Amino acid sequence: MSPDAQTPKDLTDAQTAAGDATATAATTAAAATPVTAEAADAAAIDRQIAARPLLATARRVVVKIGSALVTNEGRGMDPAAIAALAEQIAHLRLGGTEVVLVSSGAIAEGTVRLGLSERPREVHELQAAAAVGQMGLAQVYESAFRAHALQTAQVLLTHDDLSDRKRYLNARATLTALLGFGVVPIVNENDTVVNDTLGALVTNLVEADVLVILTDQEGLYTADPRKDAHALLLGSVTAGDPRLDEMAGSTGGAWGKGGMQTKVSAARRAARSGAHTIVASGRQPSLLVRLAGGELIGTQFIARTARLTARKQWLAGHLQLAGAVVIDDGAQRALLKQGTSLLPIGVIDVQGEFERGAVVACRNQAGEEIARGLVNYSSAQTRLILRTPSGDIADKLGFVEEPELIHRSNLVLR
Repeated sequence: MSPDAQTPKDLTDAQTAAGDATATAATTAAAATPVTAEAADAAAIDRQIAARPLLATARRVVVKIGSALVTNEGRGMDPAAIAALAEQIAHLRLGGTEVVLVSSGAIAEGTVRLGLSERPREVHELQAAAAVGQMGLAQVYESAFRAHALQTAQVLLTHDDLSDRKRYLNARATLTALLGFGVVPIVNENDTVVNDTLGALVTNLVEADVLVILTDQEGLYTADPRKDAHALLLGSVTAGDPRLDEMAGSTGGAWGKGGMQTKVSAARRAARSGAHTIVASGRQPSLLVRLAGGELIGTQFIARTARLTARKQWLAGHLQLAGAVVIDDGAQRALLKQGTSLLPIGVIDVQGEFERGAVVACRNQAGEEIARGLVNYSSAQTRLILRTPSGDIADKLGFVEEPELIHRSNLVLR
C-alpha cells in the first residue's frame, strides 16, 4: 500500500474508532494489500494508544523547526516560510499558549553566506558558520514576529549550560522570565548537540507539555516511504516503544544533522519528563493552527511516565556522563521494581574516573544503562567500597559521606 492509498487522516480516524470499528478497519486494510511484517507491526503499535488533540490543551509548547524548512533546502534563508511560522505561533500565543522556538538553520545559512559548497565538518568551521548564520537568522525572525506585535529573544544554549546544575537553573529561570514577559524565545542552532535532541532538552528545561518537531516528512512510517511503497504512517505510538528505532532508520539530510532516528530519540527523551511529542511535516499549511484546533496530523509520541521533578529532569537530560558503575542483578531489580537507592554492595565494577557529585550511569552486566544519578563517592572511593555493606563503609574509607552510593532522590531510571 502506498502512502497515498491511506492518508494520515485515514490512519488517525482508524485509531480513534473504538472496539469493533478499529478491528474492522485493520481487517479491511489487510485485505487490500499483502500483510507484511511491517504492516502487522504498524497495526499492533497503532492499536496500543488512541491519538488525541495534544496541542489543543497544552499551556506551554516547544516548537523545533529543521534547517531544510527555513533555508530552502540549504539554499539560503526563506523569509516566506519563517513569516508563515511566525503567524502560526502568534495564533497560539493569542490562544494563551506559551511557545519556545528551537530553530535550526544557523549553520546552513552561514554556509551559504561564506560561499561554501557543503556543510562544514570541523568544529571550528561549524562554529564560524553558525556565528555568521545566526545574524541573518535573528534578523529574519525578528522582522517576522514584529509583524504580529511579538518580541523575540535570541537564546544560545551550549552543552555546558545543560550539564552544569547551576547554569541549567539559570537558563531555565531566564527562559521562564522571557515567557512571563510575553516574549517568544528562539533557541538557535548549537554545533555540538543535534537540534532534535536540543528540542527535547529545552522541553525538559521549561517543563513544556508538548514538543512539536517540524520536519520534511509527514511523520514516522513503518519504513522509508521514499523507498518502500508499502510504508505506513503511524498516527500515535508510545514514545518508549523499542520497535520504533528500526522503523526510523538513520538517514539525515545534507544540511541537518538528524534523521528520523534522532526524532524518535528526542521524543523518548522528552517523554522522560512527561512531555508528549508530535512529528509532522512543516510544509503542511497552517500546521500549528490546525493542531491547536484539534486536528490530528503527523505522528504522536505519547509519554507514559509522570512528570519528573526538576532535579530529575536535569539528570534525565544529561548528555555527558562522568563515568559509570556496573551493578549486579539484585541491585538492578531493586532499582527497577522497588525504586530504591543504589547501595555499594550492589556494585561490581567502576568505569571511568569521576568526583563526588558527578553524574554517572548505572549499567547492568550486559552494558545497558538502566539509570543515572549523582554519585556520593568518587571513582577511587567507589572502587574501595564496591560489594561492601553500607555499615562497613567507614572501615574501608575511614569516614562515611552517605550510606547510599546514589540516593533515590538523585537517581532517574532510563
